[in-house]
Amino acid sequence: MNLIRRTVLGALAALPFTGLTAGVSLAQDTIVLGEVNSYTRLPAFTEPYKKGWQLAVEQINAAGGIDGKQLEVISRDDTGDPATAIRIAEELVSKDGAVLIFGTFLSNIGLAVSDFAKQKEVLFIASEPLSDAIVWSKGNKYTYRLRPSTHMQAAMLAEQAAKLDAVKWATVAPNYAYGQDAVKAFKSELSKLRPDVEFVEEQWPPLFKIDAGSTVRALEASKPDAIYNVTFGGDLAKFVREGSLRFLFEDRDVASLLTGEPEYLDPLGAEAPEGWIVTGYPSTDITTDEHKAFADAYIEKFGEAPKTGSIVGYNSILAIAAALEKADSKDTDALLAAMEGLTVDSSPTGPFTFRAADHQSTMGAYVGKTGTVDGKPSMVDWSYADGADYLPSEDDAAALRPAE
Repeated sequence: MNLIRRTVLGALAALPFTGLTAGVSLAQDTIVLGEVNSYTRLPAFTEPYKKGWQLAVEQINAAGGIDGKQLEVISRDDTGDPATAIRIAEELVSKDGAVLIFGTFLSNIGLAVSDFAKQKEVLFIASEPLSDAIVWSKGNKYTYRLRPSTHMQAAMLAEQAAKLDAVKWATVAPNYAYGQDAVKAFKSELSKLRPDVEFVEEQWPPLFKIDAGSTVRALEASKPDAIYNVTFGGDLAKFVREGSLRFLFEDRDVASLLTGEPEYLDPLGAEAPEGWIVTGYPSTDITTDEHKAFADAYIEKFGEAPKTGSIVGYNSILAIAAALEKADSKDTDALLAAMEGLTVDSSPTGPFTFRAADHQSTMGAYVGKTGTVDGKPSMVDWSYADGADYLPSEDDAAALRPAE
């Protein structure tokens, strides 16, 4: 059992948290971490994420920190603007003394901060952005990504979609990097598994500005057997409402990226669709010892069940702590060496590794269907999909990256 596992499990077993919280200055005894995210732009996801990393920091500090040093997170809001994110990252490194940067949600911001990390030669752990470009076409030696990527989750859905009778598919996705990657990956992976499928319609609404009526009409006009949906947040709610009113989903299969996440499923309430194939997070239904310990501590501290963002924030700090422990240094070169092939062997979602070839973590996701449990929209018939099973080989992935 390594130090990180002992630290976290020991803190989980402790009495109510007595450790120092994130943001308290500890001078020489502090390791400063810089964090950037779109808190005011996307609070439904980023606030649970923040609670997740706060819990992990508090537990690690309560158990003695890293080599006796306390973790201090200085967190800033990028307001959903890439230029603001870069300015903040610069301040965190040059003024606040952050040894690394982590966070971001939107793919365009993650890519901007990744480029900053490359230029300034500082480690960046992209906690949440899903664009494949972050670790492949625009990957660099300073950037690692935690969440299962667009490609990985699209491949998980394609595996289930290939079992359906559907041949004619239509797609709908927000018109930016994440949406474009999600459609490309799903089409590629499904076509490998089912060479007989055809894609008869693509809809590309602008992010957070969907015209649900025209989108639904266009999809219906193409008469698909099934629909692949990538909209999320407010766009998803509008799409579901309009599609239900126009019977778009009647007698049609739907595969929907991220829709099983509580951040997006809960707000749909009574309008939540049933039977969609989704990636997501079944929260307190997960009964492994590690997850139960995490969920119990989270509920005790915040008075609510954890969400997907909570897990991402928590695992971000576990990964950072593991890297600091392995590196035994705050030096960037030492941290980069530690990140290559780094394994976090105990987390609420199970072990995961950051691949040396493309810097993608093997953290997986849960795949199931939308349903109703005790009158609430829920993820049902779910199973955990190990991220390592949905990635190209390390040699193939390395070939997707630019030469360093």
